[in-house]
Amino acid sequence: MIERRDILKAALSAVATGLTGSNGQAESAAPAAPSFSRDTVVDLARALAAKPYSAPPNELRDPFSDLTYEQFVGIKTKPGAAIWSGQNKGFSIELLHRGHIFTSAVDLYLVDNGATTRLNYQQDLFDYGGLKLPEKIPDLGFSGFRVMHATKEGVEAELAIFQGASFYRAVAEGQNLGVTSRGLSIRTADPRGEEFPAFRVFWIEKPTLGDNALTIHALLDAPSVAGAYRFTIRPGEATIIDTELTLFARTYVDHYGLAGFAAVSLFSPLDRRRQDDLRPMVASANGLQMLTGATEWLWRPLSNRENLQYSSFVDTNPKGYGALLRDRNIFNYEDDDQHWERRPSLWIEPLGDWGPGALQLVEIPSESENNENIVAYWRPTTPLVVGLPATYAYRQFWCWDPPTRPPLATTVEARAGRAPTGKRRRFLVVFSGDILSDPNRTTQLTAALTTSPGAASNIRTFLNPAMKTCRVTFDIDPSSENFCEMRLVLKSGDTPISETWLYRWTP
Repeated sequence: MIERRDILKAALSAVATGLTGSNGQAESAAPAAPSFSRDTVVDLARALAAKPYSAPPNELRDPFSDLTYEQFVGIKTKPGAAIWSGQNKGFSIELLHRGHIFTSAVDLYLVDNGATTRLNYQQDLFDYGGLKLPEKIPDLGFSGFRVMHATKEGVEAELAIFQGASFYRAVAEGQNLGVTSRGLSIRTADPRGEEFPAFRVFWIEKPTLGDNALTIHALLDAPSVAGAYRFTIRPGEATIIDTELTLFARTYVDHYGLAGFAAVSLFSPLDRRRQDDLRPMVASANGLQMLTGATEWLWRPLSNRENLQYSSFVDTNPKGYGALLRDRNIFNYEDDDQHWERRPSLWIEPLGDWGPGALQLVEIPSESENNENIVAYWRPTTPLVVGLPATYAYRQFWCWDPPTRPPLATTVEARAGRAPTGKRRRFLVVFSGDILSDPNRTTQLTAALTTSPGAASNIRTFLNPAMKTCRVTFDIDPSSENFCEMRLVLKSGDTPISETWLYRWTP
């Protein structure tokens, strides 16, 4: 029998909850308090952080303890079994089974006018795809849930999914799932070892007729921290998710990540030397875009390296950042199964000042497109301290194109290859934008390139006003170094007319 520990003390009995006890059943289907609110979850997180961490059990009985991927994805919610299905609420919720890599259970509650009701596992919710089942399946809980939304044509389409640790994903209409967002990271790529905070409980507010927003609350738990989250999801041309969070430390935490994400970058024209693949490119994101607190636009192409790479972009009060898929041309991917060109871009805007910190980028060597080998997150300089709650908020745009874009020329292509002589590498960077067709903005055009370490040579620019492009080629000689940081920006005189292209070359 699965056992889950209460997180509440008697002193918080007035808080609306209902976590399961050792018998695996809901202790109370109705709230102890008259009304659920965001403060309910904040109080729970505060109380949880005051107690020693207790890892949730994740044992599963046969036949769910050793499912293959194919068996797991074969377990589907039955037609009409989704929460609010056919009720004209604009949203419905599909409950997700446990199994495969999703072994931990989460508690799910519905909130209706402040009253909470626990969602219990029921065998008849699912089609098990031919699995041999025991006569009776105990209350397994769920691994997460999928948010469905009615399109303009009245078709139920996937909008977002919350499943596994603190991970979730969303799409705009017509897109495939791609970039994965993360509620909180702790000590990513840190020699001290990474923690994986997890959402333990979700409360989903019932939308009223005509609502175009869905509100979801979540309780996060980890050895070092507990947290209260509120997600407000609004579908549209872009799917917008507003996130508000309050963190309570169990111990001193000096390395944590906010508004993080993970993406796939297996190879591109910049780094396909290790790949023997008929497809020109495999990536769910082409680059990391950042609008700094000083309003400089940065573009850093993502890359699959031979060795783990860690980059840090120090800033104060960043205005935005994200993982963007700029290339939407199917012929640049040639994949009729995965359709990488349909993956969402994710643009994140802090709400309020985040203070000093750094946008951290981790590039992990990978041999498989199934691995999200690109990780990025905002790392605040201010640590988490016991007794001092930390509150943050941000807005995510899951979109085809981000709402905020550089008013400058942007990078549309970058390639690298062997230069004709020596150990030098030759690069091509193509900028595009209306500004490049304006002769008054392109006088004294230069390509300002810096490299460290290593030396650059043969820098050439090819402006094409009719095509609104400027192609820049150059060679770098790393000498005996095993990396070279590059920084390139187009200038008209002393005035930048392009975003800043950043790249790290490694052998």
